Amino acid sequence: MPLMTTYAGKDCWEERTQVPLLVLAVVFGVAYAVPIVTPGADAWVHRLCSYAEWTVWAAFALDYLVRLALAPARWAFVRGHPLDLLAVVLPMVQPLRLLRVVSTLLLVGRRARMAPQITLTTYVAGAVVGLMMFGSLAVLHVERNAPNGNIKTLGDAVWWSFTTMTTVGYGDHAPTTGLGRFLAVGLMLSGIALLGVVTANIAAWFISRFERDDEVERRQTELLEELTLEVRALRAEVARLSAPAEDTPGGPAAPDVTGAADVTDAADAAGRTDPTGPSAGAPAVPSVISPRS
Repeated sequence: MPLMTTYAGKDCWEERTQVPLLVLAVVFGVAYAVPIVTPGADAWVHRLCSYAEWTVWAAFALDYLVRLALAPARWAFVRGHPLDLLAVVLPMVQPLRLLRVVSTLLLVGRRARMAPQITLTTYVAGAVVGLMMFGSLAVLHVERNAPNGNIKTLGDAVWWSFTTMTTVGYGDHAPTTGLGRFLAVGLMLSGIALLGVVTANIAAWFISRFERDDEVERRQTELLEELTLEVRALRAEVARLSAPAEDTPGGPAAPDVTGAADVTDAADAAGRTDPTGPSAGAPAVPSVISPRS
């Protein structure tokens, strides 16, 4: 199979299954929460929730196998998606059922393929809330019937999950069983990682905003410098055009009035002395001398 065709098929599959996987994650969350929150519900409710969990697991397994078959480098795909592999291989181990929800949320976030940091932050924030809620359900299911357990209600479990994910740890509630402590370690590590991603993306958003502002300011400065140079050039051109003609190199010479008068006088003198001139053929004007009385 050509490499480009394989990539195109895998991308098309991931794009088409993005929304269905998110819906299945919600279905799994409801099916996982109902038996824990209402342990005294009817038997058919518990069976329905169990069937829903198995159905969601089958859908996750099918999605993983299809993506593995469409991947151009299958071993690299397996190494690059360890959480998805655990979610498929360990389907119904009680504390690890949470991995399927977490992996689905992360998978949907990766498939979003949206560059803006605020969008990624929204997905990660949703993953934080989901992890906290399902961590609360898991530890409540494990610690509720423990002999020395102090997490007996859903409110206690949510409070413990919140303080654990934020690494505050007041100590008023803590797991006492080995399985509960295992969940606590996973919740602490996941909470630190996810909250760190949220913080980093918020910081990256502010940095990118400042960089855009700096770019706009630099562009405005460049435009002002170009405008200043153009104004200087226009002033120089106006000064050159408005300067006096004799001060302008190469300008038209002013007429020599004195020279013209000399030429006219010379022409008049030549006309009086040259017999061939215009006055030679003219009749002489008789000189009338009045007799003296």
